[in-house]
Amino acid sequence: MARIRVGKHRDQCVPGRWRAGGRPIAQRRHGTGYSSLNYLRRFPIDKIKIDQSFIGEITSEAKSVRLVQAIIALARSFTLKVIAEGVENREQLAALRAERCDEIQGYLASPAIEPAQFERLLRGWKAWT
Repeated sequence: MARIRVGKHRDQCVPGRWRAGGRPIAQRRHGTGYSSLNYLRRFPIDKIKIDQSFIGEITSEAKSVRLVQAIIALARSFTLKVIAEGVENREQLAALRAERCDEIQGYLASPAIEPAQFERLLRGWKAWT
């Protein structure tokens, strides 16, 4: 999934062309100052990513739990998938599973790897397709 930044004065048809080409579009950092609810109305978004700042405290702070629940409910009301960023441990994963989050990203899924390792991983993945 590629990142696209769309400003007021840029070509707003880009997300539509990407989606038509089979590429899903995700709104990043949902719930932080970097995202806008208006994007849900204006662009053909497929997924919402929950910012890692909410995931980091999902097992210890009730407000984070409620925010994650609200973001997931919002995504469901638009029939969007939900990705949680920054999942680092099994407790966070369990909490996200309980809320029916669709996908995760973070150290628990895969620790950071060097570029050469990533290239080898991609070459191996291409062999399967």
